[in-house]
Amino acid sequence: MSDAKYGVVGLGNALVDVLSQIPEDFIKDQNKEHGIEKGTMALIDEMRAVKLYVEMPKGTETSGGSAANTMAGYASFGGKGAYIGKIANDELGKIFAEDIISLGLHYKTQPLILGAPTGRCMILVTPDAQRTMNTFLGASVELTHLDVDEELIADAQITYLEGYLFDRNTAKEAFVKAAEYAHKANRKIALTLSDPFCVDRHRDDFLNLVENHVDILFANEDEIKSLFMQGSFNDAINAVSNHVDVAVVTRSEKGAVIANNGSKIKVDAFDVETVIDTTGAGDQFAAGFLYGYTEEYSLERCGKLGALAASEVISHIGPRPAVSLSDLVANSLK
Repeated sequence: MSDAKYGVVGLGNALVDVLSQIPEDFIKDQNKEHGIEKGTMALIDEMRAVKLYVEMPKGTETSGGSAANTMAGYASFGGKGAYIGKIANDELGKIFAEDIISLGLHYKTQPLILGAPTGRCMILVTPDAQRTMNTFLGASVELTHLDVDEELIADAQITYLEGYLFDRNTAKEAFVKAAEYAHKANRKIALTLSDPFCVDRHRDDFLNLVENHVDILFANEDEIKSLFMQGSFNDAINAVSNHVDVAVVTRSEKGAVIANNGSKIKVDAFDVETVIDTTGAGDQFAAGFLYGYTEEYSLERCGKLGALAASEVISHIGPRPAVSLSDLVANSLK
C-alpha cells in the first residue's frame, strides 16, 4: 500500500465543538426539561442549540466532529491524511476549514452556499469525566455522494467512515459510493459505529454496510452488543468476527479487544492519574490504531498506539491531543 498518497481519508460530520464543564445538577435539569440522557449523543435543532449555548457555562470552542478528531490525532502521529466533510459558507465554516488545513490535512470539500449554517456539537462534561453531547448537525448532513472524491479515495490506503453521519439516506449513499471507489482501487474501508443509539436507529443498514463494504470496524462494547443484539461482550465479539477482517472494540478502563481471523488480541489501557474528560477517547484510539495499520505494524502494536492516544486525550479537556502523539510514542513505547 506504499503507493498511496495518503494513509487515511476521513469522512464525517464537520462540526465545531463547544465543550463546557458542568455540575451534575445541570444534566439532571436538562433531562427533566429536554430528556437529555447522560453519556449519550442527542440530535437537536437550531433553536435548541442556540438556547443550550446560552444556558451552558462558557467553554472552549474548537473544530470537531468524530472523524475530524480522529484525523487530527492521525496527523499528530505523523500520518499524512485528508478529510471530507460539509460546512457552510459562514464564519464557523471558515474557522473549521482553516483549522483542519493547519493540521496538515488535505481538505477541499465545497461548502454549502445556501441553507443550514455550519453544525456544532455542545459537549457537557460532568465531574466524573462523562460527556453528554447535544449536536446540531447543520450543513454537515448535506454531504452527498457528489462530495465523495473518487481520486482522493483511491489515493488513500484507508477511508474511515463516521457512523454519526449515517442518519440520512444521502450519507448512506455516500458511504457506499466511498466503499465502491476504495475497493475498486484495492484500498480498505474502516467504519466507526459512533453511538449505540445511532446503531439502534439504523441497525439493518449498518449490518448491510458491515457485511458488504467494511474491512475494519471500530466500536465500543455497547455499540457492538447493540449491532448484533447480543447480551454479552464475548457473544458480540464472536459475531463480529464473521463479518469483517479486523474488529477493534474498546472497553474503557478494561482496554480493548482486537478480533482478527478468529483470534482475539487483548490490549490493556494505559494508567491515567486523573481522568478529566472522556470526550474523544474512541476517536483517538482509532487514530492510533489506523496510524499503526498504515505503517504496517502488528495488530498488537496498533492497539497499543490506540490505547496510548486514548490515555492522552482523557487526561485533559477536549477531544484532540494536547501534545505531539509522535513525541509521546517516542517517550512511552519502545
